[in-house]
Amino acid sequence: MLLVDPGLYIGTAADLNDRQALADAAVTHVLSVDSVDPAPLLPADAVRCRKWINVLDEVTSDLLSHMDDSFQFIQQAVDAGKAALVHCQAGRSRSATIVTAYLMKRYQLGFTEAYHRLRSVKQDVQVNRGFEEQLCLYEAMKCEVDTSSSLYKQYRLTKITEKYPGEIQCTSYFIEPVQWMEQALLGVMDGQLLCPKCSSKLGSFSWCGDQCSCGRWVTPAFQLHRNRVDEIQQVNIHKVNIQK
Repeated sequence: MLLVDPGLYIGTAADLNDRQALADAAVTHVLSVDSVDPAPLLPADAVRCRKWINVLDEVTSDLLSHMDDSFQFIQQAVDAGKAALVHCQAGRSRSATIVTAYLMKRYQLGFTEAYHRLRSVKQDVQVNRGFEEQLCLYEAMKCEVDTSSSLYKQYRLTKITEKYPGEIQCTSYFIEPVQWMEQALLGVMDGQLLCPKCSSKLGSFSWCGDQCSCGRWVTPAFQLHRNRVDEIQQVNIHKVNIQK
């Protein structure tokens, strides 16, 4: 268990067994970033608050969504004049990601500077590639997880695609502009595509490009929603010879 910042320690699951060290460090909050429930190891008489993020140390795992909540949890201990311990199994990747995010938000640091500060204390930390990308995205979002932002929405879509490969279907057809679209396209950069007969909305267009539901960016984008288009499927009919 190592002190990274006033009121913030980083450690391993084994550190939960050292009750004396926890008491000496005034640790009242334990944040576990692990796939194993740490409850059996926690000394109930010493730890006041605990938080468990159930996550594997894999590039497809999501820690970005937990960074703001984790910051608030750690800050509760710091504001009370106590300390928080952030740990995973080895104290190298998952816990290091959360601690780096905390330093970034607390001191308005970029990923590189915050990570370097942590490694100056614990040289063996090594966040995996997926967590590193999430920390860089956290920096781009100014250390604030805004679930309504396009950056976050794209991130969540990417995570779903990684978790369920092949199951994310495109909801639109992207086509080349055709003659019946001419009136809609004149003089504007984007807009709706309407049926030339009944004026029902079929899709939309943007000369600057747009994003498909699968995450792919298409430029320029002329998209027709799949549920607004009749699909014609080819059916193979086998001839049957009937002998009389």
